Amino acid sequence: MPKEIKGIVRISGTDIKGDVQLFISLQKIKGISGVLANAICRIHNLERGRKVGTLNKKEIKKIENTLKTPSKFGIPSWMLNRRKDSEAGEDQHLIGSDLTFTQKQDIKKMMNIKSYKGVRHMFGLPVRGQRTRSSFRKGTTLGVVRKKSKPAKKKK
Repeated sequence: MPKEIKGIVRISGTDIKGDVQLFISLQKIKGISGVLANAICRIHNLERGRKVGTLNKKEIKKIENTLKTPSKFGIPSWMLNRRKDSEAGEDQHLIGSDLTFTQKQDIKKMMNIKSYKGVRHMFGLPVRGQRTRSSFRKGTTLGVVRKKSKPAKKKK
């Protein structure tokens, strides 16, 4: 007997279609990789191929709690995306808008202290050592601007 499938399910501030498999839909939440999605399914004994629309409220709460504090559920620290955080001093896992905000703050901090990466971010150049002679040609600086030549004066 098939269960009712909800149209849209909200998990950790992200709307997910109900007819998508659980393993795939967890990866649509910003900050969750395939490895972490698989670990969450295994921890809570949920089938990876199960449709998200068939989850009940308790199972959704369990998933959200796991995403908030993954270390309490036995997820190793190497799966987390914010290890040894400089401000908090501990391993964290950020998702959704928290992840976006923290990344922007980190970039602003690098710009303020004028580190090499911060300067590259400021000027819109590649940060991780890529070549710039042939790549990254679109943008603010396009090339040399030549002076317009004035017409020659007429001799009398």
